[in-house]
Amino acid sequence: MNNKEQELKKYNKWIVFLSIVIPLIVAALFGINLRDLGFNVQPLTMLPPIYATINGLTAVILIIAFFAIKNKNIVLHENLMTTAVGCSAVFLVLYVAYHMTSDSTKFGGEGTIKYIYYFILITHILLSIVIIPFVLITFARAITGNFLLHKKIARITFPLWLYVAVSGVIVYLMISPYYVN
Repeated sequence: MNNKEQELKKYNKWIVFLSIVIPLIVAALFGINLRDLGFNVQPLTMLPPIYATINGLTAVILIIAFFAIKNKNIVLHENLMTTAVGCSAVFLVLYVAYHMTSDSTKFGGEGTIKYIYYFILITHILLSIVIIPFVLITFARAITGNFLLHKKIARITFPLWLYVAVSGVIVYLMISPYYVN
């Protein structure tokens, strides 16, 4: 086993751990409303447009990073991808904070638009869980210098992550008229 494989194996334990723990923690915290537990906290109703903007920014960063690597601008690509991972982490924290302090918003649309909304929402949620190990594996392969394997999985990770980022914005735009302040 060469050094790259050994280093990657070290990261694999963390990737498996985080890929399981992050969705479990988010699911657990999503079901906890601090106000229902007696905490005197204000609903963080200003967060949805902020985390939707972060999703949009992540999508733009991913696209620019894609073109950066196509143009062999490796340093820019690395910086942008690290920023995209950071944006996704900030999004996750804000998303959980919102749902721990605010009541869930029901989508008020009817007819076909309701089915479109729920299709986008469900695929967004499912792929946001699926994308965690893909992003972590892709990132680990890059930082260990295993660029052949990095490139292989990045071809899958990029469109999935882009879909999650863009669909997050679409979900926000579709439900935003139904938010209660």
